[in-house]
Amino acid sequence: MIGIYKCAMRQSNLDTRTAPRAFSLSANDIGTSHDLDVCRQLIDQLWALRQRILEREQVMAHELDNICTEYRDSARNLIHYLALREVDMRALQEQLAWLGLSSLGHSQSHVLANLDKVLGLLHRLTNQPWQDKSAEEPAGRVSSRELLKKHTFRLLGHPPATRPVRIMVSLPPAAATDFNMVRELVEAGMDIARINCAQGSATDWQAMASHVKRAAKAAHRPVKLLMDLAGPKIRTGQLAMRPPVLKLKPGKDELGRVNRPARLHLRPINSSEQMPDTDASIGVWDAWLARLKVGTSIHFSDARGAKRHLLVIQNDDRGAIAESQQTAYMTPDTTLTISSSSGKKKHSTLVCQITSQPGALLLKVGDTLRLSKTDPGQPSGLEDESGEAPSEPAQVAVTLPAVIDQVKLGERIWFDDGRIGGVIRHKTDAWIDIEINQARPEGEKLTGDKGINLPDSQLNLPALSDKDVEDLAVAVAEADMVGLSFVQKPGDIALLRSHLQGLGRPDMGIVLKIETLQGFENLPELMLSAMASRLVGVMIARGDLAVECGHERLAEVQQEILWCAQAAHMPVIWATQVLEFMARTGLPSPAEISDAGLGVRAECVMLDKGPYITQAIRTLDDILTRMDGQASKKHPLLRAFKA
Repeated sequence: MIGIYKCAMRQSNLDTRTAPRAFSLSANDIGTSHDLDVCRQLIDQLWALRQRILEREQVMAHELDNICTEYRDSARNLIHYLALREVDMRALQEQLAWLGLSSLGHSQSHVLANLDKVLGLLHRLTNQPWQDKSAEEPAGRVSSRELLKKHTFRLLGHPPATRPVRIMVSLPPAAATDFNMVRELVEAGMDIARINCAQGSATDWQAMASHVKRAAKAAHRPVKLLMDLAGPKIRTGQLAMRPPVLKLKPGKDELGRVNRPARLHLRPINSSEQMPDTDASIGVWDAWLARLKVGTSIHFSDARGAKRHLLVIQNDDRGAIAESQQTAYMTPDTTLTISSSSGKKKHSTLVCQITSQPGALLLKVGDTLRLSKTDPGQPSGLEDESGEAPSEPAQVAVTLPAVIDQVKLGERIWFDDGRIGGVIRHKTDAWIDIEINQARPEGEKLTGDKGINLPDSQLNLPALSDKDVEDLAVAVAEADMVGLSFVQKPGDIALLRSHLQGLGRPDMGIVLKIETLQGFENLPELMLSAMASRLVGVMIARGDLAVECGHERLAEVQQEILWCAQAAHMPVIWATQVLEFMARTGLPSPAEISDAGLGVRAECVMLDKGPYITQAIRTLDDILTRMDGQASKKHPLLRAFKA
């Protein structure tokens, strides 16, 4: 083993000062004849593996003809990597590691070069001649890094000087009207802005894009812009709004005593403002509101007929704040009454404005949900306090009716990012019945516009809807790259490229959003198809992907995507739920800090919107800067300990 180590040191020129001038190998250098036998067996296995890799490249010659020049070597290396991973390499790796040689476990970016390096060392160890084969290798250890760097720069732009990984941020709707918000995001460290075309209008997106460009110019640095097409996202249809009912509920201690009164904002009917530190807001007639003073008592019968009263504690030009010590239900038919200062005359008003609540279905394990092609036209809500089972199943429409025709009995279905799960038990031409088997004991509320995932179903849906085609016309005018959502087959990419060609932007960057099981399983074909373009990347959309593949498989799945992307020298965007809790609350959890640190394996990490998004950007910037010295992709970097 010592002889092997010396040989490897000399071959890699790690320390030329101590290498002997003359170098030869013998059985004594190896250790035993058994070691020589192992080396010869490994040579045979690796030659066979090399032959398999080159044969696979020949078989894929037609696909390689369609690859653009800039990605040709990367496509060859991806094919080599896929051929390598067709066989179980673990026993072979163990033997190579035992000999102190590369086990090929880090060969994704330069498969043939790594394999040839090991073969060359084994030939030297066994005193066999070896000829350099670098001319046959599409990429080496150094050139592969340069290819990834070049492809990433073209798509995502230069990284900041302090870290190699870019930060992408999903813009909130307010970014269309609030330039200062966008400026703060850029100043905090946003390198790429993402606009979600599933939300807002073309006018909103154009305003967001204008704000991003203006903020980037003010910061004296480029900020790229990605526009995500909505794609064939399957969602629940809209449910009828629930009747406008307002529940006022005071806070109580463990003994049931009120320790915090319910606070109600009474505002003019032409105002939508809600005062801070209040539980709810209602609109009332202005003339009646003008009669209120601090200390005024308001009497009413609530929706159940219970006698209740409110005490006014604050009054200004924005309205009044009144407190209640008892639970009360108010509707637009509720009449509020006050007495005059003399007590002889009463003044009343109806509750004029109570915001209706979105419709919701309460689903429990064992319930049946009917998913239909058309709006069932039923009142929304299963929140029946009697506890009796409804005579008819809960119903909701699906936004893509073609799904009903393509699913099969026994297939799984998930709603709202996996919060509610079920199995398809019955099917007709118009609807399917789903048995709910996944929900909390108290039930889960399902509302409209919630995502639906069908991981077992082979769906044939259009890659681009009519809306997507319209939105693409805005994207080519405003953005640097476009996100292809729910991409599943190579034809989806070809269709997008055709539209980009027609719009005069064949050079526009394309980001493949891998968020379905079918998209993951077809990933190599998708990547090879995308390589017909010069600017292409992959986004790991971990939210939908976790639901589709199963949460327990997410770590494995995202690792395989990272490996394939590294083999293709293709930049990766690590997305969904990164520092999500911090963006919402301002305080990160230890688990999501560790998760964010893994983002150094990608070329870009995406943050979603939230009230504390600027703090999240700064935290992520710090994490990625620190991790730069700890790891590169999946390779640990052994910088010196400071302890």
